[in-house]
Amino acid sequence: MNLKHVYAFIIFLVITGVFATLAIAGNKKIMTTRAAQVLAERALIESVYGLKVRSSEEVQDLVAANFTGKTETKTSATIGGIKIEEVVYDTKKDVAKATASLELDQITNIDGQIVDLKNKVFRRVAFATSTPSQAGPLQALRAAEIDGYKQLVKRVVGFTLESQTTVENYILTSDLVKAKVLATIYLAEVTEFGWEESGNAFVKMVLNVKEAGDLLGQTIVGEDDMIEITGAGAQIDDFREKS
Repeated sequence: MNLKHVYAFIIFLVITGVFATLAIAGNKKIMTTRAAQVLAERALIESVYGLKVRSSEEVQDLVAANFTGKTETKTSATIGGIKIEEVVYDTKKDVAKATASLELDQITNIDGQIVDLKNKVFRRVAFATSTPSQAGPLQALRAAEIDGYKQLVKRVVGFTLESQTTVENYILTSDLVKAKVLATIYLAEVTEFGWEESGNAFVKMVLNVKEAGDLLGQTIVGEDDMIEITGAGAQIDDFREKS
């Protein structure tokens, strides 16, 4: 075999190796990172544009196992200017983290109010995976986020509480408490998030009352300058598992 044939053979091996590598490459990373970007965009819209929160909580006979809580949120917006600043993909865990940011002069929020954002930079992070076994912690984190929004609504807007208690012959025979929330929230910012050793997730949120009032062009009364809450989310329903 002459030198020319040797070079040709080497080139053939290189090309074959490249195409062999390409042949086994799948779409998991692409799908996972794109999903994380969409979720980061949603997080920004919820923070800046706002979201509607509907929640109900019920405690019966003072027993935690009889507690039921349900929170639903909804948002819909047409908005431009969101930038994806960073996407990090963990190949071993198949988990992607995306960071999105938004800087606008003004928007019309979910309640139809024109909000002067004063070109402040808003930034949110979101995670996604294509592997069901990795989804638990991420779902718990989303649950904690929704719990945070609910707590902010209860604090800022308020809620309706109903209570019924019956005592017969000095014995408590029934006790029922219901709390309901239906309102919108916007301009909440996430300051910290993570997971405890148990696997439960937490999300710390803050609402700068003065800044929100300035941006909305109205005064929010009866509150401190900063409202801070911590939302909680779990991966497993202990009560359902034991039943």
